[in-house]
Amino acid sequence: MTQITLAEHWIDTPDGTLFAQHWRPQNAPGVPIILLHDSLGCVALWRDFPERLAVATGHWVIAYDRLGFGRSDAHPGRLRRGFVEAEAQLGFAALRRQLEIGDFIVFGHSVGGGMAVGCAATHGNHCRGLITESAQAFVEDLTLQGIADANRQFAEPGQLQRLARYHGDKAEWVLRAWVDTWLDEAFADWNLDGLLAKVHCPLLSLHGDQDEFGSPAHPRRFTTLAAGPSVMRLLPGCGHVPHREQAEVVLAEVQRFLG
Repeated sequence: MTQITLAEHWIDTPDGTLFAQHWRPQNAPGVPIILLHDSLGCVALWRDFPERLAVATGHWVIAYDRLGFGRSDAHPGRLRRGFVEAEAQLGFAALRRQLEIGDFIVFGHSVGGGMAVGCAATHGNHCRGLITESAQAFVEDLTLQGIADANRQFAEPGQLQRLARYHGDKAEWVLRAWVDTWLDEAFADWNLDGLLAKVHCPLLSLHGDQDEFGSPAHPRRFTTLAAGPSVMRLLPGCGHVPHREQAEVVLAEVQRFLG
């Protein structure tokens, strides 16, 4: 059985401290897989997936809470257009610097997938592979409808407390950062087209065909516009969280992609 070493890290940034965690197999190759969480996520909400990913691939796996999420410090303001692209030069860059990470593979879920595109484009000389899962390449009506529906659900008694279990007193900020940013008219024509043209590393785009926050148009856009070799995998009967709903399938696809 693969032995996994678990460790926690605290990453310093100009705006606050970030929490990170790693899962490292014995004799792991030097290229880590860095996980970027979704709009309501954090390290804890990846659950057992990082460890399973480390076991399946043999790679060192690292996940971190972005500023404002999970165990990281509170965010000093509100998210604005450009926050997806900016993460590559903020928390992600700070993590690489402090943990002395050279080459890497980046794996992002939902909005974290968009951020992963930014990381692959910005740190292109060091990105060995990009994996997007349920990621959004542009603002789609289906995405906005899904967010509006979720916002109404979170207004029901007790629902915000579900977020507070993971984000503490930052829970309200986390919810509003997701809902208000995406539903803002200033965000309506946002897309990743320009960044995708700068992605030259291999790309794997995973997407459930029942994803309530985005149609298959997103992975098609990723694989069509990325400058490097790319492959799209549409997962039948799967919703927005493939690594939880169809973990074995996701792990198999990642193993195949990494070769």
